Amino acid sequence: MGERCCAAVVRVLVLQAAWALSGGQVRYSVPEEAKAGTVVGRLAQDLGLEAGETEARRLRLVAPGRRASVEVSGASGALLVSSRLDREELCGKSAPCALRLEVLLERPLRVFHVQLEVTDINDNAPVFPAARKNLSLSENSPPGFRFPLEGASDADIGVNAQLTYTLSPSEHFSLDLHRSEEYRESLFLVLTKSLDRETIPMHQLVLTASDGGRPSLSGTMEVVISVLDANDNAPQFNQSVYKVQLPESAEVGTLVARVNATDLDLGSNGEVTFSVSNTFPEKGMKNFLLNAMTGEINLVGTVDYEEVRLYEIQIEARDKGTPSLSGHCKLVLEVVDVNDNAPEVWVTSLSVPVPEDASLGTVVALLSVSDRDSGENGRVRCWVWPASPFGLEATFAGSYSLVLREALDRERVSEYEVEVRAEDGGAPALRASRGLRVPVSDVNDNAPSFAQAVYTVLARENNAAGAELARLWARDPDEAANGRVSYSVWDGGVGVGGGGGAAGSSSSSGVGWRPASSYVSVDAESGRLWALQPLDYEELQVLQFEVRAVDAGEPPLSGNATVQLFVLDENDNAPALLPPAGSAAEAGGVAAAEAAVALVGAGSESGTLWAWAAWGAPAGQVVAKIRAVDADSGYNAWLRYELWEPRGKGPFRVGLYSGEVSTARALDEADGPRQRLLIVVRDHGEPARSATATLSVSLLEAAEAALAAGSSSSSSLAAVSRSAAGVELGAGAASAATNVWLVVAICAVSSLFLLAVVLYGASRWAPRAAVLSAPGPTTLVCASEVGSWSYSQRHSRSLCVADGAAKSDLMVFSPNFPPPPPAPAAKDTQPELSALLDTVSGIAVFAFTVLFPLLPHLPIPSCHGACEAAEQRTVSLQAQERVRVGGSAPVRRRARL
Repeated sequence: MGERCCAAVVRVLVLQAAWALSGGQVRYSVPEEAKAGTVVGRLAQDLGLEAGETEARRLRLVAPGRRASVEVSGASGALLVSSRLDREELCGKSAPCALRLEVLLERPLRVFHVQLEVTDINDNAPVFPAARKNLSLSENSPPGFRFPLEGASDADIGVNAQLTYTLSPSEHFSLDLHRSEEYRESLFLVLTKSLDRETIPMHQLVLTASDGGRPSLSGTMEVVISVLDANDNAPQFNQSVYKVQLPESAEVGTLVARVNATDLDLGSNGEVTFSVSNTFPEKGMKNFLLNAMTGEINLVGTVDYEEVRLYEIQIEARDKGTPSLSGHCKLVLEVVDVNDNAPEVWVTSLSVPVPEDASLGTVVALLSVSDRDSGENGRVRCWVWPASPFGLEATFAGSYSLVLREALDRERVSEYEVEVRAEDGGAPALRASRGLRVPVSDVNDNAPSFAQAVYTVLARENNAAGAELARLWARDPDEAANGRVSYSVWDGGVGVGGGGGAAGSSSSSGVGWRPASSYVSVDAESGRLWALQPLDYEELQVLQFEVRAVDAGEPPLSGNATVQLFVLDENDNAPALLPPAGSAAEAGGVAAAEAAVALVGAGSESGTLWAWAAWGAPAGQVVAKIRAVDADSGYNAWLRYELWEPRGKGPFRVGLYSGEVSTARALDEADGPRQRLLIVVRDHGEPARSATATLSVSLLEAAEAALAAGSSSSSSLAAVSRSAAGVELGAGAASAATNVWLVVAICAVSSLFLLAVVLYGASRWAPRAAVLSAPGPTTLVCASEVGSWSYSQRHSRSLCVADGAAKSDLMVFSPNFPPPPPAPAAKDTQPELSALLDTVSGIAVFAFTVLFPLLPHLPIPSCHGACEAAEQRTVSLQAQERVRVGGSAPVRRRARL
């Protein structure tokens, strides 16, 4: 045991000596574009940490002044790549590219410095300033004529940025590359053979730039040379390269340089104008202005040594000959640094609030100080004011720690305002400061609590968006940040009631889950609950959610309250007229719509409903039925029908609640050939809303009405059978039919009745494979003496078969249960009762369709009274149930035979 202790002590001493000799800095190298998770180095091992110390001492990484692209693994203590490393983005053309990182250890607190060098890989291809370069050369240009080209640039460095240029094969042109250590390389296109415009008026060449990476990357530029006649001498500059220096504090308008070029030609061929052909970097174009006549270059913007230290401007001198010739030179402008940047103080880490029992030497904040200037102008010294109870300790060049030097007392001072000041070594010196607020905290031991556990809120529908619904308040007895409460709507506990579906539940109409935060919001500071959108009772009746109050302590504590929002119905929906039964809206096709009109004897034309009636029709005969629906509920959806025109004692009347239009007395020729009825549909809301319907009734002879009904029914029978839509059988007088057709009709009806009995017997004694009360929309099918068919929108199915007076009806309410999971279909599964009812209904429709044209004089008793009573009882029960349970749909099944 003693030998192990001695070995550990010796190892610690050796590591401390190594850190002292190396200045406490670890160096790593990683190539750019390394994948996330790549191990850069075993940081914990290199720092001499034992296994388990990494997490115990909270080993973490700090990258001052920029976003770190590496991280320390908490488990292994290895330095890993966390995000994309792009050397060109981090360091540009600077080499080497070294990132300075700081590693922190606690218990005790220690700071280590890590230098990460990002090495370059060949990931950038050379890029030319333009994809196409157009040049003009005179045909008398002598061999050896040089024309400067814009070289390519490569964002990489070193060998990866060393470019070589090649030109596509040409007997007239070659490349000449000049390299210099002082400025960028110069690329020239050299004429090697005299040009002849009449032979080759245009030369198209491809210039390729390849870098020295492995594998090598390349870029191309097309060079198009137009051969022109005229002008023998091109302007010549007295210098090929102009070098000037300009302080970054130079004012706008300062003369930077003057270039001069001469042309040996006379007249317009010897008049020279100057222009800038290229600037590197490109944004330098806006900082300088070249006088085209004098060649003077003036400063029109600002230059910054810290942004761009060197500008290269390509200047072109062109004469006015035809064609014009040009000469070129380069202006190399070096920006001289001045002390124009104040120091910058950055807070890289701030640990506040500070507990009042914190020990001396506790690190409160980590600071990074830098100055963009160079030399003495960039050397910075720092101090803290006031001097107590905090102080600064230098940890590395440009890095400081704000530490506690005196004991704190929160009851005496609950918050400190600390200012870190920095001053550079320039003349005159520039200063900067950074203020810090250091609060002293106590323990956060109280959670916010609401005055009520459940809040009940009532709101009428169609409220304005942003309307205040309620105010919630929670109390937190803690102080300062621990007592500041913020409110939010928590979607975790949502309960909703509504026929249309809303947040937190699936609706019967298919609307998906919606969070409570899409309906209401709460002000984070005041707790004011307000509506995000107008509420619609038809969509949402009850909304239950939770409001959470969270304080700002560490760790934060919270409290919840449940809010139950009840939406009250308003009469905001007017009655809506439904299309005639069997029309295109219901049958799903034009053919079905035509068939419905022909069979029923009632339809619509240009917005007007129409029907047929025979002279001599007895009183009480139903001519048509007006159908309407109201999206509201309760009394707001209870509809009544009134005959508005004609007033007085007319030949027709309207059922107050059924909407059936029937004869008030026997019709005679004095009533005219057509009657126009204006019917008003009103609800029982306050104020009442209404809709109007116009019905045109044509009065015909019995034979004409029978012929019209017969021809319409026979032409539309195929369309009705294809669309499978319910139709209303119109009443009309019978046409003259032969005994043969009567016998055929009786045989057809008997056969269909026998088929119905066989199907009923098969389903009666076969094993039941389906449930009668399966959920889903059902249809009210009713046959009356006038052949009218209607349906109910209250999820019910009613079959009315009359033989004489109304004898019986069957009404089934579909329960609002969720649909059961699909069961595997059995081979011997028999059709359910609802399918059988649909089959019987179809047979009845077909039978009535065949019989009505042939048997006009057979009396068919009416069952419309029973159907009307059943429908009104359904609406009444549903209204009572909605009032009792808060608007939800009736969940029951009732059968009456």
